[in-house]
Amino acid sequence: MQNSNRAFLLGPLLKGVSRSFYLTMRVLPGGMRDPVGEAYLLARAADTIADTALIPPDRRLALLLSLREHVNGTSEDNTGLRQIADEVAGQQTQSDEKLLLESLGGALDVLAQLDEADRAAVRDIVTTLTHGMEFDLRTFPDERSGDITALRTLDELDRYTWLVAGCVGEFWTKMIYMHLPDTLDPASRETMCRQGVRFGKALQLVNVLRDCGKDLRIGRCYLPAPMLAQVGLTAQDLLQPDASVPARTIMLELVRVALDHFRAAIDYTLALPRSSVRLRLACLWPILIGLETLELLVANRDWLDPAKASKLKRNDVYRILACSTPLAPFNSLLGVWFNRLIARIEARITA
Repeated sequence: MQNSNRAFLLGPLLKGVSRSFYLTMRVLPGGMRDPVGEAYLLARAADTIADTALIPPDRRLALLLSLREHVNGTSEDNTGLRQIADEVAGQQTQSDEKLLLESLGGALDVLAQLDEADRAAVRDIVTTLTHGMEFDLRTFPDERSGDITALRTLDELDRYTWLVAGCVGEFWTKMIYMHLPDTLDPASRETMCRQGVRFGKALQLVNVLRDCGKDLRIGRCYLPAPMLAQVGLTAQDLLQPDASVPARTIMLELVRVALDHFRAAIDYTLALPRSSVRLRLACLWPILIGLETLELLVANRDWLDPAKASKLKRNDVYRILACSTPLAPFNSLLGVWFNRLIARIEARITA
């Protein structure tokens, strides 16, 4: 029974809730799949709790903290899990997300079945990610209030990208060293972890910029207030139909930051052994998708309009998957592809 529950949670249910991430999961080496998949399921459940706007923020925060306690094994009272199932699952329009929230007991059983090192790593990453979600709930107003709050500093944005994504790059690197010990030189561990953090930050900055228009409409402005002030704007001004033009300076500055992070992500990927094709593909795909999204963003004159979001079409994603697969072992060819993409983005920035 335990094996069938585990197979369902880390198979059909994971596929149902992970969307594009499942593509990456499919190419991961075997030893990494269960802990990475388990971490994703628990983080996705936490994210669903944090994002269910029909529940007041204070209540979402209480349920989120309850889940964190269960993940860390500091609570054996199942009342919190029942409350999540009763209060949050019923609000979901996606059946897979509803089922995930109703299956948290099973997901925690899978966590308990992992070996001690994997279990500790999963608990650590889920704890950090939920601190990022807690930051959102404590920093920004209720989505239905009509208010908007901007982050206070660029450092606060950098801290946020660490909490919700940079930590994932570090977790990913730990998984490689734990499950594929012959893949990387132990002496490079500190460098790889540092680059892994920047890898995650790069992807999250893409998300922040791509989704800026949508986030503004639920009261969240991840563009720091001092950057807005430098161009004479407030967070509320960004809702105006013509705000994309004066705010473009801020967007381009953050694109430059993202590109610097992407260069670290590229170095990270090219440092992986050429024979580790599956691992390379799992890194190549988000980098290429992220860079092509940035290219759309810098070409988008209405980037703050949620109806004109800079998002790749499905066929573009399939093209990236198909073209990158045969190139995965070849650093020189990948370098040409990366350099051309970055050059096109930089040409748009300086135009």
